Amino acid sequence: MAVKMDSLTKRKILIIVENLPVPFDSRVWKEACALRDAGYEVSVLSPRGKGYSSRYEFLEGVHIYRHPMPKEGNTAKGYLWEYGCALFWEFLYAWWIFVTRGFQCIQGCNPPDNIFLVALPFKLLGVQYIFDHHDANPELYLSKYERKDALYKAQVWLETLTYRFSNVVMATNESYRALAIGRGKLDPKDVFVVRNGPDLDKFRLVPAQARLKHGKQWLVGYVGTMSIQEGLDILIDVAAHVKASGRNDVHFTCVGGGPGLEGLRRLAKEKGVEDIVNFTGRVPDAELLDILSTADVCVNPDKPCEMNDISTMIKIAEYMCLGKPIVQFDLKEGRATAGDASLYSDNHDLVPDFARKILWLLEHPEERQRMGEIGRTRIEQQFAWKYSIVNLLAAYDRAFEKNSRLTGQSFSQAR
Repeated sequence: MAVKMDSLTKRKILIIVENLPVPFDSRVWKEACALRDAGYEVSVLSPRGKGYSSRYEFLEGVHIYRHPMPKEGNTAKGYLWEYGCALFWEFLYAWWIFVTRGFQCIQGCNPPDNIFLVALPFKLLGVQYIFDHHDANPELYLSKYERKDALYKAQVWLETLTYRFSNVVMATNESYRALAIGRGKLDPKDVFVVRNGPDLDKFRLVPAQARLKHGKQWLVGYVGTMSIQEGLDILIDVAAHVKASGRNDVHFTCVGGGPGLEGLRRLAKEKGVEDIVNFTGRVPDAELLDILSTADVCVNPDKPCEMNDISTMIKIAEYMCLGKPIVQFDLKEGRATAGDASLYSDNHDLVPDFARKILWLLEHPEERQRMGEIGRTRIEQQFAWKYSIVNLLAAYDRAFEKNSRLTGQSFSQAR
């Protein structure tokens, strides 16, 4: 039995995201708002989190449902418990939303790659499934644990099934699109690149604040998730290298939360750099903008590995949006985004070369300005969120075109 629509029925969709609460998950929130603006009725199901504890909220025209979530996992067993609980609540909430609001399409945002299981029974009712591919999970598992054990094989299996049951895939870059077409064996017409760019109307440079430099002349800024694959242990070693070289005029501020936060704070203390490195945890957007706007150089220490080589990090585009020069390792998608707005550190001489490039930029203000201008121009002309909306809507058009075929309606009637 297919879900029936007539010309008076509004297109209704459900977005399921497990990694972060909405609207804190900026990519998912931008997608939801863009779809709302295009005339869709949008419901979003996400976990509860700090500052986002209400079960339901109608925010800016979007229905937001939030399910309970256990403490974030940091071990294989912890992840299994976390994902299992999330899957249970997603299944219950999805049926409640279907009965009370209805939807003709589910968008599942990984990680993990098991959200298609929630969508399977609805597919029997004619509901389409769009896979919003944020992370390549087999590569992510390898970057964390560096072994191809049973859990790695489970990641490969889940990814294979996700591709198998997806009607449309939204990839964050060309590398992920190639995975969907090659590894996932999808028709190229069903795979759309929807990049996660900054919103130029909201993510804007603000006046620098000297107090955020912690009494130092220079500030190096970082924003991102505090976890193993982010390379923050490398950044702590870089700070130690800078300090050991006799420089006492540089401070490092790392913004963001995650399962590795407390461990990184301990590591900074063990390395003797707690006086020049601070971890803020998750902060409001206004505070994030204050810190990054004050930074003289921004960094992306993601360690060289296959996962980071094929992934696009939103932090890079955010740095560029604020006109900040960048230091990062020489990784494929990082270079594709930043171009000449970044210096690229040697992937083998990890700590010393990364430190040298930071110090070189601090000593060359004209280069910092030139690189910052290049980055800002690339965002304005190519990588801002507004350029992703066209492909986002095209992906949904494709899914609803398939839906209309199943229901026997014309595509124009389904609109």
